[in-house]
Amino acid sequence: MFLLYTHNDLDGVGCGIAARIAFGDKVEIRYNSVGSLNIQVERFLEKANKKRHLFITDLSVDEANAQGLDEFAGCGGKINLIDHHKTALHLNEHTWGSVQVEHDDGRLASATSLFYEHLTKHGWLTTTPALDEFVELVRQYDTWEWERHDELRAKRLNDLFYMVSIEEFEEKMVERLQHETQFSFDEFEEKILDMEEEKIERYVRRKKREIVQSNIHSHCAGVVHAENYHSELGNELGKEFPHLDYIAILNVGGKKISLRTIHEAVDVSEIAAHFGGGGHAKAAGCPMTEEAYTLFVAKTFPMEPIRVDAHKNRYNLKHSIYGSLYENRKQQEIFIFMAGEGWEVQVDGHELADHFITFEDAERFVKREFAAWLAKDEVYVSYLMEHLVESRRRSLVLA
Repeated sequence: MFLLYTHNDLDGVGCGIAARIAFGDKVEIRYNSVGSLNIQVERFLEKANKKRHLFITDLSVDEANAQGLDEFAGCGGKINLIDHHKTALHLNEHTWGSVQVEHDDGRLASATSLFYEHLTKHGWLTTTPALDEFVELVRQYDTWEWERHDELRAKRLNDLFYMVSIEEFEEKMVERLQHETQFSFDEFEEKILDMEEEKIERYVRRKKREIVQSNIHSHCAGVVHAENYHSELGNELGKEFPHLDYIAILNVGGKKISLRTIHEAVDVSEIAAHFGGGGHAKAAGCPMTEEAYTLFVAKTFPMEPIRVDAHKNRYNLKHSIYGSLYENRKQQEIFIFMAGEGWEVQVDGHELADHFITFEDAERFVKREFAAWLAKDEVYVSYLMEHLVESRRRSLVLA
């Protein structure tokens, strides 16, 4: 008999689907949140049933359970922990631990792709084109490679996962993968996925008007309250506000924080680890500890949402040779203009000492330091006219 403890997201359930196809009724599968795994493992170790081969996928155990698993394995118990999170690499020190962030061919790993390899390597599962395709879609979604490869089916697979119960999703996928030669969605699924896509777009548009900006530790973070569509929301908000280091998505009811970034230089798994969580470099999560609540909820509650850049302008444009005007809630006027081979910044007519090589660098500074947005054309024209008049007045005085 086999026992699988795995995560309750798409990647974790992908492991469950692979196990069900491999072992059928001989495997018991329990889907866990990050916080509930250690309780499950403690109960397993209390019984210490050596007749059951234990698999743990897409999750990691704490130090106390790691010691318990060592003792269990030392007495002949069969255990395999298979994970792909960088924060779990220390578990490779144990005989039962196998944590890989990347496959041998350089592809980023997911728990499903690693577990699939393990099952096929040991002869428990035979590869098929449909299984290969399903596992790759799960891997691409979990590692966010789907966006780079424009593999929308990976995202739609995750959308479908959250539209039905875990049990229904597992049953549907097992049936499909056992009998179909290629993986695909049926006609009904395609229709409801199209409807879900429109629903997600509306949700993201609303949340763009609610996000606030806050300096938390050494990072400039975007903070938004949301219960749904965390991956899509984090990705879209990150692209809308690229000056933010990462997006923190708060679920106060669930006492959880999801962290997302689009920047290679930012590792949100390290930020999550500070609050007792973990994950990937670009997607991680943590519990809402007392410190996290103070920083992300209490501190940001009085703040006003970020204003988006004016998007219908004809004159006040970014990279303009005439300069670009930004404003903020303090009614400051921030002007970015070309100077020699670089860009300079004026705040309320006073030129700053900072010099920037690119316009993007200057704009990032302005948005992070002044929480500013690109002003509308009418404000820009009025600003230029005012400064033209002031310039002429000074010329007449000097004359």
